Amino acid sequence: MTLRRRVTVLGSTGSVGLSTLDLMAQAQGVGSAEFEVQALVAGANVERLAEQALRWRPKLAVVADPSRLEELRARLQGSGIEAGAGEGAVLEAATLSADWIMAAIVGAAGLKPAWAAAKTGAVVGLANKESLVTCGPALLKASHDAGGTVIPVDSEHSAVFQVLQAPCAARLKKIVLTASGGPFRTWARAAMASVTPEQAVAHPNWSMGAKISVDSATMANKGLEMIEASYLFDTPEDRIEVMVHPQSVIHSMVEYEDGSTLAQLGPPDMRTPIACALAWPDRLPWPAPALDLAAIGALTFERPDEERFPALKLAREALRAGGLAPAVFNAANEIAVEAFLARRLAFLDIASAVSETLDRLAAGPDPAREDGDGPVEVALRADSQARIAAREAVRRLARAA
Repeated sequence: MTLRRRVTVLGSTGSVGLSTLDLMAQAQGVGSAEFEVQALVAGANVERLAEQALRWRPKLAVVADPSRLEELRARLQGSGIEAGAGEGAVLEAATLSADWIMAAIVGAAGLKPAWAAAKTGAVVGLANKESLVTCGPALLKASHDAGGTVIPVDSEHSAVFQVLQAPCAARLKKIVLTASGGPFRTWARAAMASVTPEQAVAHPNWSMGAKISVDSATMANKGLEMIEASYLFDTPEDRIEVMVHPQSVIHSMVEYEDGSTLAQLGPPDMRTPIACALAWPDRLPWPAPALDLAAIGALTFERPDEERFPALKLAREALRAGGLAPAVFNAANEIAVEAFLARRLAFLDIASAVSETLDRLAAGPDPAREDGDGPVEVALRADSQARIAAREAVRRLARAA
């Protein structure tokens, strides 16, 4: 049976978006699926967006940067594809009628589009961590109320999703999220003081964007994933464990009350969890890379060192605190990573900036809810306040360096 989907890709020129379209092309190439693309959305990469649009022929192609609209129109001239730009056009793309929407816009910029997509009632493949971290329970409820489903695309949450299914979900004892440990897993903390952006983005196993790669190097990504897992699977913080697994073969595990532990395994390839979400509740035949355990030889595990990687501990504290603390953690981390990549902040000071921001805003009131505000507006206001505080922390740390 051929899988048929009407698809929208939000964030089509980023690493997850590229993997999504590549997977679709391969599955279509072997005749296992047919895809009708409704919309493609990119940030500023007009050249790649236009190439994708001419290949997939969506109804709408959108660039988030309004200054690139005329260039996009010129590249699509004569194709019959509508071009759009700016936040309004991005939200329009997110609400076009589709069976399946990939929400892969990186950062807080992806929150409004993910929310709009969830409210359409479509199946949403969610790769935007920030949407769940900043207002996960409300987002999941919005999707449920609209008759839709949110399926995680992160490899770790996809793994849990695949092995934590009813009726056994009620017998969950513990979720174990695995982590590669990043490029500095074996480094002494003193040696990490001189880490460069080039070293931090060189992930040993996964091909990812710069920001996500730095998050892996600090283990902030695993902290964010812990928060996401708590919301996605309605599981308290004390029943979520992180385990360093350098081979990145086991993507996560679920331990049940009867002593059984179920794990999902696969090569470190984002197309596999994307395929799971895209075909759900079916499976999608495509030329997937095979898992050769004999060639791998051994799978090893170790507990994370929260002294060397304090971002993990900070995320756990934010999850425990609840409220808007996870949103503050996320926003502060984005600002600190941005400063590090711009060489304005030392690698070890990323976590310091996040810690200072959490301490500062924890003492103040939550952002006031104004008339007509929903969860997104409140989360974005908290995000904005955290960014201001994080920039001040970055400046202070940079002066002290």
